[in-house]
Amino acid sequence: MNYFKHESAYVDENCVIGDGTKIWHFSHIQSGTKIGKKCVFGQNVNVGNNVSIGDFCKVQNNVSIYEGVTLEDYVFCGPSMVFTNILDPKCKYPQVGAQFYVKTLVKEGASIGANATIVCGITLGKHSLIGAGSVVTKDVPDYALVVGVPGKILGWVSEAGKRLNFDKAGFASCEKSKKKYQLKDGLVSEVI
Repeated sequence: MNYFKHESAYVDENCVIGDGTKIWHFSHIQSGTKIGKKCVFGQNVNVGNNVSIGDFCKVQNNVSIYEGVTLEDYVFCGPSMVFTNILDPKCKYPQVGAQFYVKTLVKEGASIGANATIVCGITLGKHSLIGAGSVVTKDVPDYALVVGVPGKILGWVSEAGKRLNFDKAGFASCEKSKKKYQLKDGLVSEVI
């Protein structure tokens, strides 16, 4: 075992966990899950069956990542943020099993603020930033800053999470990463 697991945490059988990953107090990693290297799972995190999580992800306290959710590399899940995996949950008509789960994809470098809710069936774009307490019900493009209930695009951020201010030609740069970006047809891309 080349990862750290606190004595109060549970890791079920048939899990693959990458080198240097840390799983802290009272967390539970369920069967069939694949977790990359150097991830950190805070206190009281639950990772459902068959979830796929990339490298260098950070999942803060009290987050549940249900079956049907995929996190790519460098994803940040803020404290107590929520994923869902069923669109019409009803106790009287239970929907248990993968055939009922609606998939959610969180792309590389996306950051989700504390207490945000991500409704299933959407994609959060690369390096997008979801504000604390937001409720996201639609796909989010790469580099978008989304806030509110329901979540709306308020602006754009760099890979480093800094606000981008585009000039009249549609170009911006990030003072932190020194990378350049272009806004064209309502979408942002990195200028290489």
